[in-house]
Amino acid sequence: MAIEVGTKLQGKVTGITNFGAFVELPDGVTGLVHISEIADNYVKDIHDFLKVNDVVTVKVLSVESDGKIGLSIRQASDSYSPENNRKRNSRERNQRPRPQDLSFEDKLTRFMKDSDERLATLKRYTEGKRGNGKR
Repeated sequence: MAIEVGTKLQGKVTGITNFGAFVELPDGVTGLVHISEIADNYVKDIHDFLKVNDVVTVKVLSVESDGKIGLSIRQASDSYSPENNRKRNSRERNQRPRPQDLSFEDKLTRFMKDSDERLATLKRYTEGKRGNGKR
């Protein structure tokens, strides 16, 4: 069976890396599901979504001349729609609370946390330049 772009197949996860998951397809060939094609939402750790030996449905996105196969679990789902995906991405970009939506206490807490992180970074940097931080 030749693997063609656009077809949906069942496959078995054979390996997981920090950039994607390798899936063995029916003919024994292996393709890669990039981390961005695992799920509709943000994927920080692939292990939260997949395990080795999981059986998944994938859609073939590309077949390169050198034999590399690009796959997608996200686009293989029946609920996937490119138009909905664009809307979802723009909503996620605007999801972080804006400063005017926060209370004074929340703004102050955020400021103090950012300030402490900056001071710690500055301290590490200056101590590294002077040796042990003593004169």
